[in-house]
Amino acid sequence: MTEPILMGMRHETIELMFDFEIASQSGRARTATFKTPHGTVQTPMFMPVGTQGSVKGISPQELLEIGSQIILANTYHLLLRPGPELVAAHGGLPGFTAYPGPFLTDSGGFQVMSLGHMRRITEEGVAFKSHLDGSNVFLTPERSIEVQQALGGDVIMAFDECPPFPAERTYIQASLERTVRWLDRCLRAQTRDDQALFAIVQGGIHADLRQQSLDATLPFATPGFAIGGLAVGEGKAEMFGAVDYTAARLPKNKPRYLMGVGHPEDLVAGIALGVDMFDCVYPTRTGRFGYALTDDGRLNMNSSAQRRSMEPIDPDCDCYACRHYTRAYLGHLLKAGEMLAPRMLSLHNLRYLHRLVERARVAIASGDYAAWALAWGERYFQSSRTTVSEFKETHNLDEKAAVPLWFAQSITAQM
Repeated sequence: MTEPILMGMRHETIELMFDFEIASQSGRARTATFKTPHGTVQTPMFMPVGTQGSVKGISPQELLEIGSQIILANTYHLLLRPGPELVAAHGGLPGFTAYPGPFLTDSGGFQVMSLGHMRRITEEGVAFKSHLDGSNVFLTPERSIEVQQALGGDVIMAFDECPPFPAERTYIQASLERTVRWLDRCLRAQTRDDQALFAIVQGGIHADLRQQSLDATLPFATPGFAIGGLAVGEGKAEMFGAVDYTAARLPKNKPRYLMGVGHPEDLVAGIALGVDMFDCVYPTRTGRFGYALTDDGRLNMNSSAQRRSMEPIDPDCDCYACRHYTRAYLGHLLKAGEMLAPRMLSLHNLRYLHRLVERARVAIASGDYAAWALAWGERYFQSSRTTVSEFKETHNLDEKAAVPLWFAQSITAQM
């Protein structure tokens, strides 16, 4: 395996610039402040996804108003269009997008999986066929870092491979070993001291492969660590078994980022296991399909029952949609195909997840996160059981259980 490089004084400079200070802890759940050049953020936190430099349908001002702290942007897509040079000419993503807060840029590693039919992996890097025009795009660890430095994110990610599910153990092992070699190349390519490069731990759902990845990755002592390769088709029990194992072995004094995970129940369980940062397209994609997130599960705003309701989406929510519109009005807009409806539902869903982590931070500070999380889960899962057979199959739940086994185990693991 690759021997980690020594970053010396530069490493210390980055560590100081991206100070991570734990404020309170309840079991393995913790609150902390994470300092970045574009502002200090509070964890645990959910990061909205702005793939093309924009969170779909939501303005930067609205993101600030609902409590968004870090926005995630996509290296692969911004490399293709408009190109990193144009973004850099605006002073990076904050100037380009008019969102003044911190950005996190992924490395293009997820596209290695999601565009598997349009790419070829070699030790040097990944050759893509552009999904836009079929042109050849070659992304290496060095090129990924070059692009991310031009984009100007506060947090940048090491170029890795996110293996699909299912995949053979031999494939996952070869992939994680290559990811470690690519991490070394990423760190050698990094020249900016004002960006925190996070390493990514892989290994699929296999504890021994996760351990192999941890053993090879942790010595690089990057400013933060991500748990990758999950939420790609495996079951919840398998996913959170891997999260439990990995998060417990990551450094306590650095942020832990669970990549691509953002269902409400996943945030509550992940926080219990010590995860600090989450991202997912789920809240905005769900909003565009006409669904709203609540403590009572996901509401189908396309249903005729909602189109007759004079209630807000959620009486406890303080977002613009809940303060001004009834379910009936939003249902009418969906039926009429008006763009305001998916915009407002996306706004509400993002605010719901921000409120969820805000409530989690309060519960952690009070010292009894487990009690809060289990109470939240009992309400959420009971209300979500619209079709018992489907719910049982997807959540490992018998009809008498209050919460799924994987959820209960995640919450009680931190006690």
